[in-house]
Amino acid sequence: MALHNRVTPFGEIIATPARGTMMGNRGILHDENKTLGRKRWAHNNWVNCVLSFHDRRRTIMTLGRYTELFFLDEAVALAAGHRPCGECRRGRYRAYMDLWAATCADLGPATPKDVDRALQRARVDPKTRSQRRYDAALDSLPDGAFIALDETAYLIHGNSLLPYDPQGYGRAIARRHGTLVTVLTPEPTVRILAAGYRPTVHTQRSS
Repeated sequence: MALHNRVTPFGEIIATPARGTMMGNRGILHDENKTLGRKRWAHNNWVNCVLSFHDRRRTIMTLGRYTELFFLDEAVALAAGHRPCGECRRGRYRAYMDLWAATCADLGPATPKDVDRALQRARVDPKTRSQRRYDAALDSLPDGAFIALDETAYLIHGNSLLPYDPQGYGRAIARRHGTLVTVLTPEPTVRILAAGYRPTVHTQRSS
């Protein structure tokens, strides 16, 4: 049975047999039965990580250890509100932080605690404890950002939109110019993408 540990661009944690290419952390969310309760984060330090680092080995959902979450790719992790890890993804972390300093200084300094606080405000609605979204012109959004159309998440990829599926992206559709859309990726991260940050994107296509 698939564990409840896969994160979608909508910020939801689902159970699926499909494997992810990146891991993430929001703290301890599971119990002794490897079952998630109602809690969807235990701290503000939401990071995305590589699957393998320095030959470290972990047993998934060990009691008392953080809950391993998984993403199709980095673009999904960013949409769900996670930033690059400062340990296992040091180079990408520095690139993200440098662009934060250049584009998001009005939201706080480019330090881990300040960035995490600002991202928490941008990614979570405190009243509903659900993903915070906003509307924007599709033409204004950068590659790597996720939007929602007709309850489906789409990755912006050049002049195309790629529909998300836990196993990969579906058949591309044309980018609709002059369209107002709902943005899933937190606004500070959209700024960073617009400034040139390019997340890793899964290349396999879903059937």
